[in-house]
Amino acid sequence: MSISLFAAGCSSDDDSTTDGEAAATTVSDADVEAALQAGGSLTVWAWDTTITKVVEQFKVKYPKVEVKLVNAGTGNDQYTALQNAVKAGSGAPDVAQIEYYALPQFALSKAVADLNTYGAASLDGTFTPGTWNSVHSGEGIYGLPIDSGPMALFYNKEVFDKYGIEVPTTWEEYAAAAEKLHTANPKSYITSDTGDAGFTTSMIWQAGGKPYTVDGTKVTVNFADAGAQKFSTLWQGMIDKKLVAPISGWSDEWYKGLGDGTIATLIIGAWMPSNLESGVKPAAGKWRVAAMPQWEAGGKATSENGGSSLAVLDGSAAKTLAYGFLKYAAVQDGAQLRTDAGAFPATTAQLNADAFKSKEFEYFGGQKVNEVLAESAAEVVTGWSYLPFQVYANSIYVDTVGKAYTGASTLTDGLKAWQDASVKYGNEQGFEVS
Repeated sequence: MSISLFAAGCSSDDDSTTDGEAAATTVSDADVEAALQAGGSLTVWAWDTTITKVVEQFKVKYPKVEVKLVNAGTGNDQYTALQNAVKAGSGAPDVAQIEYYALPQFALSKAVADLNTYGAASLDGTFTPGTWNSVHSGEGIYGLPIDSGPMALFYNKEVFDKYGIEVPTTWEEYAAAAEKLHTANPKSYITSDTGDAGFTTSMIWQAGGKPYTVDGTKVTVNFADAGAQKFSTLWQGMIDKKLVAPISGWSDEWYKGLGDGTIATLIIGAWMPSNLESGVKPAAGKWRVAAMPQWEAGGKATSENGGSSLAVLDGSAAKTLAYGFLKYAAVQDGAQLRTDAGAFPATTAQLNADAFKSKEFEYFGGQKVNEVLAESAAEVVTGWSYLPFQVYANSIYVDTVGKAYTGASTLTDGLKAWQDASVKYGNEQGFEVS
């Protein structure tokens, strides 16, 4: 898949809008409320099922606003449809759910509106630092966070207890636990992985790596930094010893392994509990959550894995109305509605609420899981950037880094190949990439 939003966006009139609002105009909260009271029509593209409840309650509060909620596909499927609609100049929604890694691509092409126009900067402090940083591109704010994925270690306590494995607090301990488990039971693995771009970048992020630097159209890609090397050394050692199950995430085999104990841990985002509860019911009561293992003993560094925003399309004929929906969904009543429905919040109010932190999860043996996850959200390493063509970069991960999981390459060589291919593509799209 090739998405060249940058080239398409650069040919447009940067100051054009379709609802008469000049780019420099400041739209006040009163203006937004007036638009909501006056009503109109909005089309929202989102795959997250918790948005359904938000739309229902939004229409109760603002009965003059008609909202058409469309699932145009998950992740890349939606981004392709969105890119095609933007390029064609018709068929795009007013609001779209866009994951953090993909947002810079749509922001730089000016496919989504800069929310500074609507006073979004005043929301600083409303969201966790990691998610708030993720909706920024330069000084622009191109979406409002609706959820987050601070990483943690999900583990099968029953398996750990059976084989006398302590919960690892460092990656060195994690690798040792992987070997101990697989030696004791060759059918069991500490985890599974066949190559996933989001997992790789999240691990490098936690290790302090900054492979991507972005300054407008000037971009650097460097997978030779210390953080990337920490990850590749650790994970390559586990691959070489066959300590990682060659099972693809979200496959039937993966769900089965999580259920029967042959996959004993997940290093994944905070949105995972509801997926385990609904998709791995045989393991109810067996799983627990712990802090992410550290590269240095005593550390607390974490990173994000997943999470998404809601953005207003720049071509929308109702951007003020659309921003009103964003605030409702991301900050106002919608934030609590989605949290109650199982989404992991990006808002500090929900994260710090006693009711949220003290919630006991029956699936996790009564553990107060959110205490662990909320602490992770506060410890996300700062300074991370994604490429302004990350959607494309992730699409070629399997053909570069992915070869290391089949023995056709190594992670170090695969990361170099991913780097080279990303540099080549970026330069072809008009970026200055080195």
